[in-house]
Amino acid sequence: MRVFVTGASGFVGSAIVQELLKAGHEVLGLARTDSAAASLMKAGAAVHRGNLEDLESLKAGAAQADAVIHTAFNHDFSKFKANCESDRKVILALGEALKGSDRPLVVTSGIGLMNSANRLINENDRPANSEITPRAASEEAALALADEGLPTYIVRLPPTTHGEGDHGFIPMIINMDKEKGESAYIGAGMNRWPAVHRFDAATLYRLIIEQQPEQRVFHAVAEEGIPFVEIAKAIGTGLQLPVVSKDHASAEAHFGWFTHFASFDCAAASEQTRRTLSWEPKQIPLLEDLVAGNYF
Repeated sequence: MRVFVTGASGFVGSAIVQELLKAGHEVLGLARTDSAAASLMKAGAAVHRGNLEDLESLKAGAAQADAVIHTAFNHDFSKFKANCESDRKVILALGEALKGSDRPLVVTSGIGLMNSANRLINENDRPANSEITPRAASEEAALALADEGLPTYIVRLPPTTHGEGDHGFIPMIINMDKEKGESAYIGAGMNRWPAVHRFDAATLYRLIIEQQPEQRVFHAVAEEGIPFVEIAKAIGTGLQLPVVSKDHASAEAHFGWFTHFASFDCAAASEQTRRTLSWEPKQIPLLEDLVAGNYF
């Protein structure tokens, strides 16, 4: 199978490229820069030059493939809503190139779109609409394509998809803690973050395009919910900093714009995902990854 991958040189995308090639698939990776193209060629993938703003380049890449995996997203939080709407356009453009075929499209979303309240978030749950939760635009686009008959799938990634080379939420927290000289959590720190290693997530994407099941939404969740206080303790150990609780006001002084994310409580299940795809995470858990020193 020839698979077009957006975000192919990114943290999750590059793991997917490795996973697909190892399984004997061909990969056509989207590359915006020369360095991205070079890393893809070094990995053994073919290169398709383009970017998320050039929808025609995306359609051209998708047209050459038997399946499409979309992991690219602009994570500039200063224009988050606009980036979410851009992702909607990207997904619809990819779907347009695949319409009338049975070639699958797998898009990426986030479990953090929803709050777990008193139970685990599962694959049947839906986020609020994009007027309330901007990132839901990606799921709305994917489900619209599915309603038109295209085999479209959604993979929800946890707030921390971890592993060597991570540049997501955990490194952000580490940098904030370094700057403030203490590892912080909010209140009792019992808000829970699910987690997955990027290589386990990559396996999930591969299984979806290979099996193309009836189920449409999947949770890349290896650990259902790690209390944030435990993450803070592991970071404190790694940085040799005191671990402290913050009330809301002092949390904002510590975390700034990230306070919303630091208070996420989005514990999630992956029972349906595991059963449908026979997916079993095998990589190191998050706290062990932190203790092992890969982040410090």
